[in-house]
Amino acid sequence: MIEFKPMTRNIGAEVTGVDLRKPLSEDEVHTIRQGWLKHKVLFFRDQNINDEEHAQFALRFGDLNIPAFNKDQSSAIHRLDQVDPKGEGGDEWHSDNTFEPEPPMGSLLRCLVIPSVGGDTMWANACMAYEALSPPIQRLCDELTAMHDITGSMRKAISKGHKYDLAEMQAKWPPYERPVVRVHPETGMKSLFVNRASTTRLVGLSDRENEALLPYLIDHIRSPEFQVRLTWRPGTMAFWDNRSTQHYAVADYTERRVMHRVTIAAFDQHKA
Repeated sequence: MIEFKPMTRNIGAEVTGVDLRKPLSEDEVHTIRQGWLKHKVLFFRDQNINDEEHAQFALRFGDLNIPAFNKDQSSAIHRLDQVDPKGEGGDEWHSDNTFEPEPPMGSLLRCLVIPSVGGDTMWANACMAYEALSPPIQRLCDELTAMHDITGSMRKAISKGHKYDLAEMQAKWPPYERPVVRVHPETGMKSLFVNRASTTRLVGLSDRENEALLPYLIDHIRSPEFQVRLTWRPGTMAFWDNRSTQHYAVADYTERRVMHRVTIAAFDQHKA
């Protein structure tokens, strides 16, 4: 029987009673989805699956999304093989690919190789971050939009030696305006939807107003009561809701760390 063991009071649960190497029934998929919506990020331990099984599990929840950063645009598997990740962008609080017109609904990250110490990942409950704002700030944020831009992330990747054509990526993914407060299409919950990796400014506000408000909103997600932290081991997979969370890859290691990730397309493209 599938069970969920909460990791903190506000976000994250470890899932037991499921073997991802085996086909899942519709009831099992429904149970996992409901647990995912409730806890916002799920952790599966001791799942020694391959890339095909990884992708097939993701497909039970929606169409696959191929991220802009994938060098191989024919593969849904994004391979993260890092030794010195500091400053590459994962070590900032963010939701995945918010610069896209339709950011992914969710991501499934699987651990293959982990350093002897370090390399944890943290997630934060963006719904709780919104709820913790005072009512006047909530009302202000409800009316605001913000620009999301790939440029900052690309410049960081290029500075770390990754081979990308900045102008080509900017042409493919021009800046996109989206609400500061996102309404979850399944739960109806509101979440704070700005992040340091991609959000460049609040639309309609002056420079001084942006300098005061945007950093506050971005940093607000760092409150510990919103967060859960995972220590990886090979065979662990995390499945998070990109619409209601942000995450942070702790860049505290200098040994090899290998992760494979699959992302799921936006909800309006969902097949179920």
